[in-house]
Amino acid sequence: MSTRVLERTESGCVVKRTVLPGGLRVITEQVPGVRSASVGIWVGVGSRDEKPAVAGAAHYLEHLLFKGTARRTAVEIAQQIDTVGGELNAFTAKEHTCYYAHVLDEDLPLAVDLVCDVVFDALLTEADVELERGVVLEEIAMRDDDPEDLLHDAFCGALLGDHPLARPVLGTEQSITAMSRTALNGFYRRRYTLPTMVLAAAGNLSHGEVLRLARKSLRARLDGAGRPAAPRAGRARIPLSPRLVVHQDDTEQAHMMLGVPAPNRHDERRWVLGVLNTVLGGGMSSRLFQEVRERRGLAYQVYSSVASYADTGHLSVYTGCQPDHLGEVARVVREVLADIARNGVSAEEVTRAQGQLRGNLVLGLEDTSSRMSRIGKAELSYASYLTVQQTLDLIGAVTPAQVAALAGELLARPVAAAVVGPYAHADDVPVEVHEVIAS
Repeated sequence: MSTRVLERTESGCVVKRTVLPGGLRVITEQVPGVRSASVGIWVGVGSRDEKPAVAGAAHYLEHLLFKGTARRTAVEIAQQIDTVGGELNAFTAKEHTCYYAHVLDEDLPLAVDLVCDVVFDALLTEADVELERGVVLEEIAMRDDDPEDLLHDAFCGALLGDHPLARPVLGTEQSITAMSRTALNGFYRRRYTLPTMVLAAAGNLSHGEVLRLARKSLRARLDGAGRPAAPRAGRARIPLSPRLVVHQDDTEQAHMMLGVPAPNRHDERRWVLGVLNTVLGGGMSSRLFQEVRERRGLAYQVYSSVASYADTGHLSVYTGCQPDHLGEVARVVREVLADIARNGVSAEEVTRAQGQLRGNLVLGLEDTSSRMSRIGKAELSYASYLTVQQTLDLIGAVTPAQVAALAGELLARPVAAAVVGPYAHADDVPVEVHEVIAS
């Protein structure tokens, strides 16, 4: 076991990394002058790692692990974190799950013990599986009542076809209803292995203290070699033909998302993609916001976003508008995309986008939860560390020519789209939406 210092700043922040026996990676950021601490266990398991028969298992587990362990009941878990005024929670994504706690610095031992307890020693009783099944089904129903959530899942299906990345993180009503305790427990035991995990902590703490607490909580689990991680689903295969998915819903607005495949998170152009996304629809000065909302008043909300996975990604545009405006909105979006693809972006736009990205990054690190998330996710995704200054430098090095080249490549690709609104069939959607896909 060896410990490496990854960063030491003038303000006294220190980032260190250790790999414990069994393969658990521990990364911490000591932040002087704060009175809080955040700790999280990042598990490299998400919805893309599920087979169709257990679609939604990763998220289902996220619920179940808080229902009780060998040492604590669900009530005791809740009472202990509430007693210290802390937060204990979790979230599931396409490629990872995170269990985290945010507490006063003096309560770090409790936070580490609680997070380790729920992640490694959950009971997953039959009674809890049945009880939480109803809660997850309610969450799916709530998603189905939210047009934006429904739209995002529909768009992923349109773009990624039958790849596991296209599946909803929550699973489906059918898969959750049919999932057994045996299937869930098997998924848990196979996938939650030390080599797939990162323990990250940030705040008024020391690296040595976190290592001591982790060893105390995990004990014999750290002895010997860790069980290898189960293989991840194969590389994403993007459908060759553009698709339009329409979901009929009795909504006051029509919701549209369209987009194209984009570089994966390991692509060196990810910094260029971030600038392109910001120019396109990342703020109030963006092309889409100015053209769709400010100059024409066609929609209240319009933005673009980027998703980056291990082997693919996407650049997408969202807007919600009156159904009568959907055709014109689609036409304007098409024109904006075509103009950037053909003419690139200005130096002024790039400078403005870089400033926005740098500000968002630095301002987003004002609390220990954000710092814990940054170092934990980076270790899980890249097994490497970039300092804040290195990241700012990479953003600042992006040129208008690089943005233009990437825009010309991405925006020439076939467009996938999804629409949620009062449309029974694809033929009912305005022709301009079909033209965006065909262009």
